[in-house]
Amino acid sequence: MSGVLIAIHIFVCILLIAVVLIQTGKGAEIGAVFGGGASTTLFGPAGPTGLLTKATVVLATIFMLTSLLFTTISSKPRTSTIMEKPPVEVPIEK
Repeated sequence: MSGVLIAIHIFVCILLIAVVLIQTGKGAEIGAVFGGGASTTLFGPAGPTGLLTKATVVLATIFMLTSLLFTTISSKPRTSTIMEKPPVEVPIEK
């Protein structure tokens, strides 16, 4: 179970990095350098959400969920042991 979860987590991490690096930054146009009108507004007119933005949201959500699953799995106490019987106490002779 944890091996599959690790594989999914690593795959999502790589995809998330790739999707974020592919996107262009806000205000990265040449007009922003010379004081373009749309770049001066704090929250400019937002166009339709693109495919890369939606993919980023989905991948970030999956990343958070797998991270929470890792935390939940690792916080449970271990119930198995490699020892068959508890150690026997040996009386000390004086």
